Amino acid sequence: MTNPITADGPVRVVVWGENRHEQLEPEVAEIYPEGMHNAIRQGIEENLGQGAVVSTVTLDDPEHGLTEEVLENTDVLVWWGHAAHGEVSDEVVDRVHRHVLAGMGLLVLHSGHWSKIFGKLMGTTCTLRWRSERDREIVWTVDPTHPIAQGVPHPFIIPEQEMYGEFFDIPAPDELIFLSTFSGGEVFRSGCTFRRGFGKIFFFSPGDQDYPVYFHKDVRRVIANGVVWAKTYRPERTSPVLLRYETEDFYNGQGYQGALKAQ
Repeated sequence: MTNPITADGPVRVVVWGENRHEQLEPEVAEIYPEGMHNAIRQGIEENLGQGAVVSTVTLDDPEHGLTEEVLENTDVLVWWGHAAHGEVSDEVVDRVHRHVLAGMGLLVLHSGHWSKIFGKLMGTTCTLRWRSERDREIVWTVDPTHPIAQGVPHPFIIPEQEMYGEFFDIPAPDELIFLSTFSGGEVFRSGCTFRRGFGKIFFFSPGDQDYPVYFHKDVRRVIANGVVWAKTYRPERTSPVLLRYETEDFYNGQGYQGALKAQ
């Protein structure tokens, strides 16, 4: 992969949506008549304007909409899935994983915590405690200097939301930006970042099919900020590689194929 990523031009964003609840559940379709993926897209466009070019793909598209060509031309992928994690092709997951390691940004939203791609990148179960009983969620900023927190009220309140609570089985985040509290007293690390290879990952938990969270102005602002933060700037998109360097030659590494295979 040799896709150049520069500071010039808008961020190229693809919003991936499972798009199953909206088709199968009338109450969800009433909240999100154009699908959650389009509500998320609209929020990014609303906040970034000409600073982003945003498209959407869904689970039922060929190759789930995530072909090699699409990913090569994506700076940041935004992922929402819930009911059909198991239907996502392992081949596509491996493809997305490779692109993240090579520098594509990834935002994982809400129940995407249990997606194949997030689990593969985290290396843990990514399990948590939950309850869908119209809890009030208060989102507290614990890193007010972080770029993702800019322009976001401290705190902001989501009147009705699914509860996510600790223990959340993820590796220790590189940065914890938001912490949420809920009506029942639970707390949750609701906004955190990770780096894998050359890629930057932002997990943000607010957002559920049963509540109009993706129309909340502050949730939309956080996601848009996350998109800008997650874009990496490298002369080409390549994965980290193991190279051997001669003494005093700092620039011309030689390829290494790894351990010898058994004869």
